[in-house]
Amino acid sequence: MRKSLMRMTLRQLQVFRAVCETLSYSRAAEEMALTQPAVSLQIRQLEELVGQPLFEYVGKKLYLTDAAEALQRASTDIFGRLDSLDMQLSDLQGSLQGQLNLAVESSAKYVTPHLFAAFKRLHPEVSLQLVVVNHAQAVKRLSVSRDDLLIMSQVPTDMDLEFMPFLNNPIIAVAPAEHPLCHAATLSLQDLTSYPLLVREPGSGTRKAAEDYLRQKRAHFTQTIQVASLDALRECVVAGLGLALLPRHAVHLELAAGLLRELPVAELPLYRSWCVVHPRGKRLSPVAQAFFAFLREERAQISALAERFAGPPTTRSAS
Repeated sequence: MRKSLMRMTLRQLQVFRAVCETLSYSRAAEEMALTQPAVSLQIRQLEELVGQPLFEYVGKKLYLTDAAEALQRASTDIFGRLDSLDMQLSDLQGSLQGQLNLAVESSAKYVTPHLFAAFKRLHPEVSLQLVVVNHAQAVKRLSVSRDDLLIMSQVPTDMDLEFMPFLNNPIIAVAPAEHPLCHAATLSLQDLTSYPLLVREPGSGTRKAAEDYLRQKRAHFTQTIQVASLDALRECVVAGLGLALLPRHAVHLELAAGLLRELPVAELPLYRSWCVVHPRGKRLSPVAQAFFAFLREERAQISALAERFAGPPTTRSAS
């Protein structure tokens, strides 16, 4: 190993990681409670130790060099191991402590906080850092092992991953409360196709699952309206702009309040499973191991919790 690398300090790496995250010396200075010259000095010292530039400007935008990307991966591993050490020392003292870095697909963001709250009741000194992403972003994060664990619905088959299904993710058809289809006793997917269909942005796991299923059932919608977020899409349905295929967990409040109705479509719900995922061979922290074990062993508690998101029976039948 180069002797110069042994002179790196954890503080320098913390400042470096802040610049990598913000892509700005001034914002990194604010985050680290330092002056901008102090941040610049720490980066210059790191570049001397590495022997290569770490950042470069193209126009007014800051980019990581190849050396910076390599150092970023190494620093992630270093701080990850320190976090793991902290958790292991806490475990030896008889209590689980530390932070769970968890990424979830956007339609899982409604149930995940309740899962973590149940977990935290068992381990009150554990904290959570939660990132919400779409399916495409989730796959990218898995490829670089960005998070401790990730919750997603459609696990990529072309990656070397460990995963465990732990909860059903029913996708249903919803309409505004006064929509003509709400009065039908039973419907087919074909009955829906004459109305506009609201869809998520490309890269959404719910959109991909719905599109694949509609293609399989030969249900072709002549008019679709793309909406960039799940929350905005849900409001568009309430406003009467069209129908949508959405996870029941994501609309349980609107169903319970009568703002939306679940349409009685014979071919639905479309069932997918929420899975907890990590790259195969990844060294899980004690907190991540405990959360994975919680999802595996507390199926009854998780199923009971998920029932809260199913909506009352009256919302699942037409009037």
